[in-house]
Amino acid sequence: MPMFTTRPEILGTFGVVTSTHWLATASGMAMLEKGGNAFDACAAAAFVLQVVEPHLVGPGGDMPAVFYSAETKKVEVLCAQGTAPQAATIQAYKALGLDMIPGDGLLATVVPGAFGGWMALLRDHGRLKLREVLEPAIGYFENGHPMLPRVSDTIAGLTELFGGDWPTSGAVYLPGGNVPENRELFRNPAAAETYKRILAEAEAAGSDRQEQIQAAHDAWYKGFVAEAMDAFCRGEAVLDSSGRRHKGLLTADDMARWQPRYEAPASATYHGWEVFKTGPWGQGPVFLQTLKILEGIDLAGMGPASPDYVHHVVEAMKLAFADREAYYGDPAFVKVPLATLLSDDYAAGRRALIGGQASHELRPGMIAGYERQVEKMLGNLRIAGQNGGPASATVGEPTLASMVAASRRGDTVHIDVIDRWGNMIAATPSGGWLQSSPVIPELGFPLNSRAQSFYLQEGLPSSLAPGKRPRTTLTPSLAFENGEPRLAFGTPGGDQQEQWQLGMFLRRVHHGLNLQEAIDLPLFHTQHFPSSFYPREARPGQITVEESLGEAALAELVRRGHTVERAPAWTVGRLTAAERSANGLLRAAATPRLMQAYAAGR
Repeated sequence: MPMFTTRPEILGTFGVVTSTHWLATASGMAMLEKGGNAFDACAAAAFVLQVVEPHLVGPGGDMPAVFYSAETKKVEVLCAQGTAPQAATIQAYKALGLDMIPGDGLLATVVPGAFGGWMALLRDHGRLKLREVLEPAIGYFENGHPMLPRVSDTIAGLTELFGGDWPTSGAVYLPGGNVPENRELFRNPAAAETYKRILAEAEAAGSDRQEQIQAAHDAWYKGFVAEAMDAFCRGEAVLDSSGRRHKGLLTADDMARWQPRYEAPASATYHGWEVFKTGPWGQGPVFLQTLKILEGIDLAGMGPASPDYVHHVVEAMKLAFADREAYYGDPAFVKVPLATLLSDDYAAGRRALIGGQASHELRPGMIAGYERQVEKMLGNLRIAGQNGGPASATVGEPTLASMVAASRRGDTVHIDVIDRWGNMIAATPSGGWLQSSPVIPELGFPLNSRAQSFYLQEGLPSSLAPGKRPRTTLTPSLAFENGEPRLAFGTPGGDQQEQWQLGMFLRRVHHGLNLQEAIDLPLFHTQHFPSSFYPREARPGQITVEESLGEAALAELVRRGHTVERAPAWTVGRLTAAERSANGLLRAAATPRLMQAYAAGR
């Protein structure tokens, strides 16, 4: 008998779109109906998410995507993660009396890469004209969209900041000096005018769609958008989480130098599947490492919501995340031993560390030639007090549960699309949320705070350097089964993104659950390792588990030594997923948590 689910798994043959907001999903489907492909649909949905979830993503943010092209028959990663400004050196921050990059404000800004990434995707792989893709977002900016209760609550928690130290944000998000009410129409005319001006400059370049898209890219990175960002960073001293005011380091020259890039994905095989992720400039390989560790453990013989299953998955993730801290960074700047980290022999050694009791230690593996780097990382964490102690309310990117209580935190959004031709894409846009820094008045949106993921200590894989990519948590996923393109999936959630995705994927692979069943089962994650966000706290031995797992299961996890934090049912994770069967049947699902993610298709 089929398992009860909160909503049906969507089935169709024409196309499926799933995202973290129903208006974005509907806008993506509209692109497919116009004759556009998965890449047009994904971009249109992403621009709408900037409008309707401004507490989670904005135009000034970043974006990685992993996609399969039915035309090229290739899986590629599109890296639209911006880099640190040329003036962003460790010495520059130390000279300001800082030992950690603030979690908000202008010092935390890197080049905003999302726009350039979407333009590259549309130019190289899309079908529709730029106007068609941008029109839904422009319409919602200009004519209004229903304000989500969570956005209204976030703004309410920021009224003092917006009314005093960040008045340009107050001008947008406190219309008439008031917090927008839940579900009322909310407009952002300045952001609408920015996109309308970009579109006008694009169409002035001629009728060719690729030339128009290139002109739009140039308007952003070499034109009026870059100029406004440069002027704001130079001219405004902004209060940030350090408790002091600082100007920004981003310049128009940094903008003009930057380009999105296509890369080969990192990948690993697992029980007839091959999973594709970003390289180690993101946390994507954590997912792959965890799969390799779990490959020798009989998860299929464990219940998909059993304490045995949770224990083994959590313990494997702890080991993979410890390696993230020790080894991951931008491969253009640091040598990352990824082949070793994903090897069968290395995974077997890591697997042997998993016992019947929860580990409370951060245990990176020791790879020959990297001993000093690993010791330096562990020493840095001890000095900073990041290898223990309770988490605190911060402005960095949080778990979903803590975001409810901490209004100055941002998060992320996600989109998956598969079209009738077999193109598929998973994208995780983020950054530039309304809490990250003050709105630039000429543009109607703020910059990002991704630089907070850098360390201000020399010699670490994630140490700050000009032109370097921060080690992002953004981590979309694509998977093949028996050599055929099958799954696109992902979730918001900072350090929890890999963890929630892993739970869903393993249940799909080992227990035969459909996408909605796998998403609806109780979710869990750990904050055992250092956070990627200011102030980089760690909580050894901790796991958060939805209490719907059951009293007996929760008690067993405590008996095994886990520090269990109970989360209310339906509060952990924001997963979405899309699947293409061998016969061409398309499937899609979205989490019921927060009651806003939706899947659509026909």
